[in-house]
Formats: sequence, structure tokens, C-alpha cells
Amino acid sequence: MSSGTNDKRLTPEQLQSLTGFRPVMTTAKILLFFALLATVTALAWQSQSELTDWLAYAAAGYLWMSIVTFMHEATHNILFEAKWKNWAFGVVTMIPLMVSYIAFKEDHLEHHRYNRSPKDPDAFTMGKRGVLDFVAFYAYVAFGALLTFLHFNLIYPIKYFTARQWAVHLGEAVLKVGCVWALVTWAKQQGMLDEVLEVWLVPVFFFSLLNSMRFIAEHYETPWDQGKLAGTRTVISNRVNSFFWNNINWHIGHHLYPRVPAYNLVKLHALIEPDIAAAGAIVDKSYSMVFAKALLRGPETRERLERALQQRRDRPVVTTPTLA
Repeated sequence: MSSGTNDKRLTPEQLQSLTGFRPVMTTAKILLFFALLATVTALAWQSQSELTDWLAYAAAGYLWMSIVTFMHEATHNILFEAKWKNWAFGVVTMIPLMVSYIAFKEDHLEHHRYNRSPKDPDAFTMGKRGVLDFVAFYAYVAFGALLTFLHFNLIYPIKYFTARQWAVHLGEAVLKVGCVWALVTWAKQQGMLDEVLEVWLVPVFFFSLLNSMRFIAEHYETPWDQGKLAGTRTVISNRVNSFFWNNINWHIGHHLYPRVPAYNLVKLHALIEPDIAAAGAIVDKSYSMVFAKALLRGPETRERLERALQQRRDRPVVTTPTLA
């Protein structure tokens, strides 16, 4: 089955009902998350307790996942109705992470086009379990932010960018360098460079760990080169996680219908649930359970994948809780 086509389709009427914009709700939620991020950052800045600092940094990293999942919506032009607003949001929110938005966008759309196939730029977990496969797999878990920086700022542009894309990419780089230079210069003048770097970079480390967990769980040990429906995992997780990470855990529906905004992915899942069951697509309950299994098993091969899928088929089916 081609990985570049939809495995199942909704009726046009169903799809239309799921693709409307909700600008007031979206804007309010964005402002809420930035306010919470500012609050926990201020808490860490003013706290005299090391425990409080680390808890605040962990919370900030978790909230950065919230912002990045909004940015993910922007790559599909479904965060705002106007395309330029999606671009502006994506570019600005990637400044603190020092990652190229245009590179992320192009890579991510390729991932959707060739999901879980040899042409998928994000399918690094599949290989031959050689030394480099193990290094790439566990390095991504431990140092995901650094590898993401290198991949999107250097490796992907060098391999794939056109002259126009390079111009946009370099423009983004100038903007990011300018912002960092201004921040560092100001922090030095105020005599608090160490404190500024701490409240900026430590949360990025926590974000990196959470992002690696989410990213690996979305497709690890799903059928290889069998299309978007079979080659994607939905993680039911919990309502708190779904709220803060903008329903990205309902991932099968997103890959089948990337034009459906985050706030309709639960409804979408309910509509395609029979198709998910018929295709034997994978629905799990917990990010941490999937991630722990991936850490223990390491890089994939097609042979190991087939054995893992057979073991799953031999177990009782995981059912989805009734959706509100």
C-alpha cells in the first residue's frame, strides 16, 4: 500500500464540519499557555529553593511542548485562517529553541507525505541495528534538542533546500542571532547572564526529553510502509496531557486528515474508530509505556518489527474509552 495516500476517507460533509477555524478560542489558549510559561519562569527566577527551581523548569519544559504543538498546527496552516499568521507564529515561537521554522515545516510535510516509509525523513528508528543506528536512537533521546538544532539548521537545508528556501532560512537565522545577541548583551550589562541562560536553557532540556518521548511514541513499532492509518499510533494519554499538548496524541486522525485542527481531533477519532479497528491500527494508553518499551528495545529492523506486531496481534485488543 502506498504511504502517500489516505487509507480511509470521511464524507465531504463530515470533513467540512471538522475543519472550521475558532480564532477566539485559539488565541485565548495561546495567551493562557504563554502566561503560564511566564509565571513558572518568574517563579524560578525569584525562588531561593533549588527544588522549586527544578520543578518550575520541568513545568516550563512541559509548557514549551504546548507552544511547539501550536507551532505544529501552524505548519499545516490550521492554527490561524490567514497563512501569514501561521508563518509569523511559527518563526517567532522557534526563536527561543533556535530552530529553523521553514526547515521544520518542509521536513514535517515530507514526513506526512512519506509517513513510515523509506522516504520518510523522520524514520530514523528503522535501520539495521548497527552501531550508528544505536548511536542515533539513544542520542536523540538524550540530546534531542542539540540534534534537532543541527538537523533543521544545517543538515536538512544542505540536503534539500532550493535558493528561495535558503533565503528564507538565512533570514530566520539572522533574526534568531539578532535576538540572542540582544538578550545576551542586555544580560551581561545587568550582571545576570548566568541566571538568564539558566531559565532559558534548563527548560529546553526538559522540553527535549518530553519531545523525544512524544516523537518516538507516535510511530515506533507501527507497520512499515503500510500507509498513514496503519503507520501511526494514537496515544489516549489523559485529558490534562491532551489539553496542554493540543490533542497531538490523537495522532492517527491527524495523519489521515492534517487539515483538521487540534480541537476537533477527538471527534475525528470517534468517526474513524471503525476504520482504525478494521485496519488493526495501534492505539495505546500511555506515552510513558510506549517510550519505556522503545528504550528497552532500541532501533528497529523489519524482522524485529514483524515479531513485535505479531506479539501485539496475539494479545487482547486495547479498547478506546468512551469519548465525551
